[in-house]
Amino acid sequence: MRYVINNCTDAHWNMAHDEFLLEGLTGTVFCLWQNAPAVIIGLNQSAYAEVNLPYLEAGGILLARRVTGGGAVYHDLGNLNYSIAGPAKEVEKCYDLMADALRRLGLPAERTGRNDILVNGLKCSGWAKRLSKDRMMIHGTLMWDVDFEALTEALAVPGSKLSAAGVASVRSRVCNLRPLLPQFKSLEEFRDALHGVLADGSPEIRLTDAQKAQITQRTKEKFGTWDWIYGRSPKTEFERTRKFPCGTVTAHYTLTHGVFSELEFTGDFIGNRPAQELSAALIGKRLEDVLSQPVQDYFEGVTPQEFLSVFHQL
Repeated sequence: MRYVINNCTDAHWNMAHDEFLLEGLTGTVFCLWQNAPAVIIGLNQSAYAEVNLPYLEAGGILLARRVTGGGAVYHDLGNLNYSIAGPAKEVEKCYDLMADALRRLGLPAERTGRNDILVNGLKCSGWAKRLSKDRMMIHGTLMWDVDFEALTEALAVPGSKLSAAGVASVRSRVCNLRPLLPQFKSLEEFRDALHGVLADGSPEIRLTDAQKAQITQRTKEKFGTWDWIYGRSPKTEFERTRKFPCGTVTAHYTLTHGVFSELEFTGDFIGNRPAQELSAALIGKRLEDVLSQPVQDYFEGVTPQEFLSVFHQL
């Protein structure tokens, strides 16, 4: 199969690159690629319900949204990703392609369920798909040496009562492939071997500078924007409680497309002005707009930055 080489590790650019493989090329192609630490949420998911946003911010972990459905995944440089795009009838024949390739490298891999690849009963890969006119793309992960501690923290769902209209991620028992393939001393060796199996002597497709510029433009206008990453989040309801020196505060709120559509504060807190004023002021605004509000007027002694933790509580 023909292939495209992509050495970029920026998740936003790589999401745009995947869409270009789907919509901007002809024939069937594959690409192996990596992301620097990032969480990739599915097309229909709420960023606020699926991701530990404070952990991502503190660790410089990028948040991105892809064009396919399914659940949230964590990527780092111990993870190898793959994309296959082409005419739908051809790509439908590729559902077992990655499991077959892994078997050729010595792993007892099997495709199970809708979109998982298991080795010894543990998940090492999951994939999703997208149809655009007569073309289809499937893309997924291969965990080589992923930081499972970071993965667990990044995908920690906030410990609160919540309901989301989108798709909730399903946590599975997972494994890294590195211990199972000792013949490969690095991810690069594994990638090269896998690439050889998939390419099978086929030629490379080299993207032109103009095509790369199109991908960069998609990144700026779509995949790297707040509207795409957060604003597409479906209606999500939360109830979270935090204790402050002024008392206990419970926030009951709904985020719709990333902005407050409902907000109420209850609790035994002390303040100089009714909290309903703050609730009304924040309707239609983003979470980070809390930082520009006179929070201490409603919750005595609490700074806006401290109060933001009500909404990010884990």
